[in-house]
Amino acid sequence: MSDIDDDSEIFFPVKFLGRVQVVRPGGMQILRDAVGALQDPNIEMAEKMKKTKVHLFLTRTAIDILEHKTKFMLYSCALPSVSFCAVHPSQPNTLGFIAKHPAADMHHCYIFQSKKFSHLLVSLIGDSFRSYKQNEGLQGDRDLVVEALRHKNKVLERENAELKRRLQANGEDTGGVQNLYENESDIDKTSSRSGQVRFFSEDDETPLQRNF
Repeated sequence: MSDIDDDSEIFFPVKFLGRVQVVRPGGMQILRDAVGALQDPNIEMAEKMKKTKVHLFLTRTAIDILEHKTKFMLYSCALPSVSFCAVHPSQPNTLGFIAKHPAADMHHCYIFQSKKFSHLLVSLIGDSFRSYKQNEGLQGDRDLVVEALRHKNKVLERENAELKRRLQANGEDTGGVQNLYENESDIDKTSSRSGQVRFFSEDDETPLQRNF
């Protein structure tokens, strides 16, 4: 196991047996069948490797497989495409994960061997996937809040413009009328300083709670 400059990336030296197209996106039997196909000398496969040494990179968003000496990228699988990962039940040094092809409706099982890291790798891939999904959910929550703030800002702008129009129609001075809204940059500054965002209009009595 090795660290590199970015602490969000780590790599492991492992042996890559190859990848096999599979009929389902997960399941221990699928892993068994894929390993069996790669280890059977009577089965010819274009993507069968001869225990090629590779670096298996784990990042926040992907699993990359690089050739050991040249660092040539063999495969890259985005974390959302990974649907299964496990250690072979009867071969503890063998592990694999299944990922969806980025441009076609098919799945492949990627098979590796490692005497030291098989169980650790499966655990880390699972943790990376869960962390990605959690961050994706948080980003979605942030996007919803930002969109709500922008919408409310537009509503308050219209309310302020209408109030000014009415005052002008009545011949009243609008110079002392304060804006009833905050612009988007002000709202963003307020939301970054506090766990609450309060809207200043008559129909908003409860602050919007932010949980991030």
